[in-house]
Amino acid sequence: MDGSYSEEVPQTIFQQKFYRIPAILKVEENLLVFAEQRNGKADEAAERLIMKTGELKKENERYTVKWTEQRVVEEAHIDGYRTMNPCPVYDSANKKVYLFFICVEGTYTEQWQIKNYCNKARLCYITSENLGQTWSGLTELTDLLPENCVTFAVGPGHGLQTENGTLMVPAYVYVGVKPAKPIPRAVSLYSNDSGKSWHFGSLLEEESIECQMAEVSDASGRFIYCNARSKGCYRVEASSDNEGQSFTIHSEKTLCETCCGCQGSVVSFPAQTEAAAEGVATQWLLYTHPRCKCKRCDLGVYLNKTPSDPKAWSKAWILYKGPSAYSDLAYLGDGWFACLFECGKNHETEQIALKIFHFKQVQEGIEGNCCTLF
Repeated sequence: MDGSYSEEVPQTIFQQKFYRIPAILKVEENLLVFAEQRNGKADEAAERLIMKTGELKKENERYTVKWTEQRVVEEAHIDGYRTMNPCPVYDSANKKVYLFFICVEGTYTEQWQIKNYCNKARLCYITSENLGQTWSGLTELTDLLPENCVTFAVGPGHGLQTENGTLMVPAYVYVGVKPAKPIPRAVSLYSNDSGKSWHFGSLLEEESIECQMAEVSDASGRFIYCNARSKGCYRVEASSDNEGQSFTIHSEKTLCETCCGCQGSVVSFPAQTEAAAEGVATQWLLYTHPRCKCKRCDLGVYLNKTPSDPKAWSKAWILYKGPSAYSDLAYLGDGWFACLFECGKNHETEQIALKIFHFKQVQEGIEGNCCTLF
């Protein structure tokens, strides 16, 4: 057996033909989950965003979720465009959910836009103050895109609110001017005034694609950690000490990337008891991504107890053994996590499922995995 793994059956959240791109957000004692509804497997077959809301209840030291009916996010729409890449973030000060996404004209593919140096995507968001029961009208921020943008996307997956209140949305932008080939770069979109104004930070210096970010602190101080998909053999990791305005690339290449790449998720959480005793790190990182190098398979959970050290990542605990791809993490509190992810028996996009698990399961799974790191 290739490492220890969880045999608990995940709960199916979205299962019908062609649901992809999961996103999850915890708001108080509720979970908001989102995905793309498509009329085919290809990205250009995306149509609209759908969502569910779940009420979290803890009974007998286990979490259960009572879900609402699935519904379409009607407000996340522009006529003649397909809606993609849900990326929610919660402003706890104003109790408001921001749902970011992109609207892409017709069936223009990302590759067409790159080849023709012609952006067909628009940057948009809507807001809700009642857990998505109703949404505001659409706000567009496309004019804020960096110079020489060929195309772009947000997330996918959750954004974050920092300790000082800054709202941050992970994104990536293809930039280039003919005849140079456009290069993708991860970047943060942030607001330090509760969404009244938004700004892009500096693009990462290294080629990087879909990303997520988390705020962490350890002996080196407090910073924003960025974990991005790449076209190479390893993930791109970077950190920012100025609220995501600029990032420094980590030189160590520790986390492997799957063949052709795959999105991954990262979340920070309070260091557990042993760290509190050691007095070293006050927050740790958890990261999910397919463990297999050659295909999207065996969704792994990785732990880093020293966030400033890219070499400190643990072995993988296999959350789902079999075809699996995109994922999104949420920290529930008291050592509990929720992971919303694509998976299936024969193909990774058969369903979007949810697993709730505890840090002890991760730790025991890692310690029981006698295999090498990757």
